Amino acid sequence: MNKFMNEDFLLSNRVAKDLYENYAKDMPIIDYHCHLNPKEIYENKKFKNITEIWLYGDHYKWRLMRANGIDEKYITGDGSDYDKFMAWAKTVPMTIGNPLYEWTHLELQRYFGIYEILNEKTAPAIWEKTNALLNKEGFGARDIIKKSNVEVICTTDDPVDNLEYHIKLKKCKDFDVKVIPAFRPDKGIQIEKDTFLLWIDKLSHVYGKTIKNYDDFLEALESRVNYFHANGCRLSDHALDNIVYRWTTKDEVSVIFNKAIHNEKLSEEEIEKYKTYTLIFLGRLYSKLGWAMQLHINALRNNNSKMFKVLGPDTGYDSINDNNIAYHVCQYLNTLEMENSLPKTIVYSLNPNDNYVLGSIIGSFQGSGIPGKMQLGSAWWFNDNKDGILEQLKTVANTGLLSRFVGMLTDSRSFLSYTRHEYFRRLLCNLIGEWVENGEVPYDMELLGKIVKDICYYNAKEYFKF
Repeated sequence: MNKFMNEDFLLSNRVAKDLYENYAKDMPIIDYHCHLNPKEIYENKKFKNITEIWLYGDHYKWRLMRANGIDEKYITGDGSDYDKFMAWAKTVPMTIGNPLYEWTHLELQRYFGIYEILNEKTAPAIWEKTNALLNKEGFGARDIIKKSNVEVICTTDDPVDNLEYHIKLKKCKDFDVKVIPAFRPDKGIQIEKDTFLLWIDKLSHVYGKTIKNYDDFLEALESRVNYFHANGCRLSDHALDNIVYRWTTKDEVSVIFNKAIHNEKLSEEEIEKYKTYTLIFLGRLYSKLGWAMQLHINALRNNNSKMFKVLGPDTGYDSINDNNIAYHVCQYLNTLEMENSLPKTIVYSLNPNDNYVLGSIIGSFQGSGIPGKMQLGSAWWFNDNKDGILEQLKTVANTGLLSRFVGMLTDSRSFLSYTRHEYFRRLLCNLIGEWVENGEVPYDMELLGKIVKDICYYNAKEYFKF
């Protein structure tokens, strides 16, 4: 019997199957971090073919295609959509052992009812089948979200965004999924980048007042936080890559900001002081409003300078970094805690070697009567595979309370990636099932079923209070 991707996929024991089928499978999805476009959701974007929905913008697939020797013409270049799909189909058999092999077939099964294995031989027929469905009613962006049993989507939004499509979506009577902005002020933190002054101009425009000094800047930031809050936002998101902490004063940072807006070169120490003080200021605001704060740490971006010049960011040329983060994370959280201003916080590292470090640090800041106030973020990017997810779950269990974990997210630009929640849920149920089989936890389905339901849905619902 061919067991590939059958109903027992990733479920190796009776308890795991029971937990998945009766507790995890039908839980709604709260996707509290993704990169979907709210305009495409509002317009119920239709996709002309499988390449558009599957390969446009998917740098996970692009990396593997490059590794398989596919010419860039058929990845990000001017090759036809059919030829790009065929290039991916040629690559898929080579991806065995990579989670994309399983994700690819899960998406074909769940959204298109296709159980054939994708390869060069089956690709033409699969191209026809998927495109025929995509061109029917019921396969727009909103339709796919509804089919996926999604209850809440948190997009990733720049503070200068007017949130036009979030506001329109709230008024839609025929779409009851909450699409909520998440505050992502990275461009306002990255004072060392060429984009900083241009972004300050944009912030001035939406604020309605020229930003002449650091006080103006902080007032503008706070006004945007309040604007986002009024439009449903309840969490922030920071791609810090290399988190820094260097004690400073507001007076010092005011001088540094003044130098920056006059295009004067800043020292590394000045950059670190600016980032430290500004992030502390934002943390206070989030705490005051009851938001959760997400910190994404230890990515090394745009490694290939040649390809960055051609294609720009987010095109598959990033990697894991190995900065030492313990001191900086701890000091940042401690500064906010000393002021009683530490918000609910989710800390992610792209480097899995940091998981135990972060798990132990956040354990030092739990409290305030909030269950799971401090969270070790779900396995992210290069880690959202079988091994990475299981190791993250085990780290949460070993250093804190797995039963309070807020669960999986997609971190994706694709409307088909909700199958990652199924992938995660199957792995979670199998892990707990193995503990039961090994005699490590009692066979108490009422207790274990509640834990599974909480991790899949209820913990996030209570934590974020959408």
